[in-house]
Amino acid sequence: MTAFLKVIRALLPRRCPGCDSQLGAEAGLCAACRAALMPRIEWHSPMRPQPEPHLVTLGRYVGTTRRAVRALKYGGAQDLSGVLGSVLARGIPAAWGVTSVVPVPLHSGHQRERGLNQSMLLAEVVGRELGIPAVPAVRRIRATTQQAKLHATERSANLTGAFLADAGRLPRGPVLLLDDVMTTGGAPITTITPDQASS
Repeated sequence: MTAFLKVIRALLPRRCPGCDSQLGAEAGLCAACRAALMPRIEWHSPMRPQPEPHLVTLGRYVGTTRRAVRALKYGGAQDLSGVLGSVLARGIPAAWGVTSVVPVPLHSGHQRERGLNQSMLLAEVVGRELGIPAVPAVRRIRATTQQAKLHATERSANLTGAFLADAGRLPRGPVLLLDDVMTTGGAPITTITPDQASS
């Protein structure tokens, strides 16, 4: 099947979402754009008051990274989840001891519109690369305004009360929370403990 897909890709004219060159037999991104993607560990973000390694990104949301994420998110280019997810997985330090990957969910209405949840696709690839499960243990319980359209001071309030986490679905150990773009970084998530889930 893989060989067949490579033949189809080579025969069909397709543009690279990162640079608009011909993709040929490549999946998702051309070789040059793949080489430009580098995972990096961030020490500073709204998620932590003190500098410490806690976040893995592919850098700022510009250039190749931005175009690739938008093609996955809005253009249905699902091949990109394999490319982006594999690169992200390479940046996760083994010392973190991550036991599961949890994707940030879309509201059901947005997922119906797009036909996919890009964070779940990425989480599945990262989980497969790391040999750990991707667990949809967080639900979005209300629709929110798109974060990118809001001022920075409005973003945290926009997400307050929007998520509900079910801790009973997770294996023990550190959890990797995965989203496609970080805008706020400090969205509160209400948690259901195993005791609450059974009551």
